[in-house]
Amino acid sequence: MMKMYILWLFFIQILLHVSISNSGKVPAIIVFGDSSVDSGNNNFIPTLARSNFPPYGKDFPNGDATGIFSNGRIATDFISEAFGLKPIVPAYLDPTYDISDFATGVCFASAGTGFDNATANVADVIPLWKEVEFYKDYQKKLKASFGDEKAKEIIRESLYLVSIGTNDFLENYYTQLERRMEYKTVQEYEDFLIVLAENFLREIYDLGARKISLTGLPPMGCLPLERAINIMGLHSCVDYYNDVALEFNAKLGCLVSKLNKDLHGFQLVDANAYDLILQIVAQPSQFGFEDARVGCCGTGRFEMGFFCDPKSPFTCKDANKYVFWDAFHPSERTSQLVASYLIQKHIGKFL
Repeated sequence: MMKMYILWLFFIQILLHVSISNSGKVPAIIVFGDSSVDSGNNNFIPTLARSNFPPYGKDFPNGDATGIFSNGRIATDFISEAFGLKPIVPAYLDPTYDISDFATGVCFASAGTGFDNATANVADVIPLWKEVEFYKDYQKKLKASFGDEKAKEIIRESLYLVSIGTNDFLENYYTQLERRMEYKTVQEYEDFLIVLAENFLREIYDLGARKISLTGLPPMGCLPLERAINIMGLHSCVDYYNDVALEFNAKLGCLVSKLNKDLHGFQLVDANAYDLILQIVAQPSQFGFEDARVGCCGTGRFEMGFFCDPKSPFTCKDANKYVFWDAFHPSERTSQLVASYLIQKHIGKFL
């Protein structure tokens, strides 16, 4: 039962050794997206979509709740470390960091956001266009501190990690009336999002980005929250949501091919982790987990954000046994497996 898990751990150790010895090819990790990759930007805006309190961060260095939606580090942190860079990618809005810190890694992501501006409005978080504005500001600071040539090199050679889209469906289209009135079918809404995704990718290309990893949707019907409310389905994964994720990911894949043909020197990677996550959820014991149905925090069925009560008697003692940390987000160990998979399958060529 543990064979696959042991192989994964072995692979992670080899990967870290090899990547650190080859560090320097990528000068920085630059992150855009939602709560899957937010390292704490929401701490510094007026929103309820936060996680800067216990039990979040209980397995983070020093047990700090930094605003990451996990018990510990997230996939972008593990990828950064594997590329020989810092083990934690700092949030751009965190005043304890400055441009010297951000020169080797920076996160513009905001929990609760999406490709669609209306998605960011649901929880009053940072819309994707504003993340790009922060990126422009970051470029100015790089040039002021390191000079034009060095700044251009960092911008051109950095690896950009983009993880976004789940909130557009689960927190917007399927829960808010406005978009369903405008887009009568989910396929129409998907196409609308693809246009927004293309505009975003073309914009950061025009700003100098060349190496980009675009992660699509996970099997969102298997998130603990969706399983908890799937009473008629006996709390199994919601197949319809998973089908939407597959459909949207396929459209993202076509967009990746299109942009790589259209834009000179663009290295856009379709870093799809859907199959791995579904496999972990379907066969958790093969990866060393005990539970994939609920998260560790509280009852694990509905809790995320402020509903992860630090005084809850139900929060598990060992998050390593759980695929999910809360009802929406993966545990640290799941994130580590996903990061290793993405490097092995998709972005290792940048090492």
